[in-house]
Amino acid sequence: MIYKISTDTPLEQVKKELAEHSKENGFGVLGSYEFKKILQSKGFPIDKDITVYEICNPSAAQEILEGIPEMSVFLPCRLSIYEENSKTVIATINMKTLVDSMDVDVAFREHIYSIYAYLENIMKSWK
Repeated sequence: MIYKISTDTPLEQVKKELAEHSKENGFGVLGSYEFKKILQSKGFPIDKDITVYEICNPSAAQEILEGIPEMSVFLPCRLSIYEENSKTVIATINMKTLVDSMDVDVAFREHIYSIYAYLENIMKSWK
């Protein structure tokens, strides 16, 4: 259910370049959550630097929401960035697996696949 890739690109560089690579693929960054800082401020520290970015392609979001309103729980799209085994990991929900588990027509399924391909392109920007 989770799709992730690893890269040798430093974590901070990936964070810095995410907005640019998202824009190149038709997405914009809506916001981010730096869990290490958030949880530390609440008295629940964690060691890992984990940041989740919310990104959106408004046209794609409109089409998804008009086609399957239930998918709203998965929007906006999220990319999680953290380090693991000396590599930077970029992870997201595997929309292909998700839509394959739903009762949707073939054309809509293929459309979701094409949107997901843009997310994969963003993630592979640092490969």
